[in-house]
Amino acid sequence: MLTRVQIHYPVTMNAQSAPDFDGPAVYQITVRGVIAPRWAGRLEGMTINRLVLDDGTTFTILTGELTDQSALSGVLNTLYDLQLSLVAVNKLPFASPR
Repeated sequence: MLTRVQIHYPVTMNAQSAPDFDGPAVYQITVRGVIAPRWAGRLEGMTINRLVLDDGTTFTILTGELTDQSALSGVLNTLYDLQLSLVAVNKLPFASPR
């Protein structure tokens, strides 16, 4: 079943309201399934954590800083190559001084 969703954009964009997608950012990516630690190099060195629910369902949560959208795309392509189902991609606040 399809659900219609309305997306609201700011009426005006300025340097404060426009998202910055060109530079480094911290991401948290959740997939269904298991990723072995040996894949960390292909995943841009992201931290690999595992979450196992009571029913045995396993999720892997990747967290780390990526240099740009190209690096994010590379990580997502690797997850696709591993045939893992993507659950969520979240951009986290970047705590580094600029």
